[in-house]
Amino acid sequence: MPEEAIGTISEFFARPVVAGISLTKPIKKGDKLHIKGHTTDLEFVLGSMQINNANVEAAKPGDEVGIKVPDRVRKGDAVYRVI
Repeated sequence: MPEEAIGTISEFFARPVVAGISLTKPIKKGDKLHIKGHTTDLEFVLGSMQINNANVEAAKPGDEVGIKVPDRVRKGDAVYRVI
């Protein structure tokens, strides 16, 4: 499936399992994401997203968003939207 690069992982928190993403493209709830790194390879549908601890439906380039992830990710991992 084709993919579009939308950002990189900037932070990871183990409890709760949440990742911070620095965005280069817009995203919205319901997008299918693929996080790929040296030891990371996750695909999931974006269920919830926050900016500054406030729930949001969409985010734009330049935003720092927090998302729930199904497993561990690492700082610097690439984030893609599956088209």
